[in-house]
Amino acid sequence: MLVAPELATARPHLIRAIYEWCCEQGLTPYLAVFVDSQVQVPMEFVRNNEITLNIGLEATGDLQITKERVQFKARFGGVVRQLDVPVTHVLAIYGRENGQGMAFPKIDFAQAQSDVATDVPTQPVAIPVTAKEKAKPTLTRVK
Repeated sequence: MLVAPELATARPHLIRAIYEWCCEQGLTPYLAVFVDSQVQVPMEFVRNNEITLNIGLEATGDLQITKERVQFKARFGGVVRQLDVPVTHVLAIYGRENGQGMAFPKIDFAQAQSDVATDVPTQPVAIPVTAKEKAKPTLTRVK
C-alpha cells in the first residue's frame, strides 16, 4: 500500500499572504499569539498566555516571516525589543480596521508533546469563540 508523504504546514504561507493583503489594502496587520516559553515577547504585555502584536510597516523593523518563525523588532515603552514567534504559536492574523483575516487552531502543546512520545496522531483543536470575537465590525450602507 502506498502512503502519501506528510505535507508541510501551510500556516507560514497563509500568514505571509494575509500580511501582504493587509498592507496592500492599507490595513494595519495584527498578529494574535499564544505565549509560552518558546515565544520571545515582552511578558509584561501578555494576558491569559496571549498577546496581540501590531506587525505593520510603521511598527516593526526587520520583519521576517519564515517557514518556522515570525521575527521582528518593535518598540515597547520607547525601548526596542527583538520579538521571536514560532508560526505554530500564531493564533490569528487580521486587519485592525475591519477584523478580516484568518484564525488558526490553537495547538495544545502539552498534548502534542505526549502524542509525539506515544506516536498518536494529533487532531485539530477547536477554538471557542467568545462573544467579543463574534461582534466583528460590519459595513452598513446608509442612504
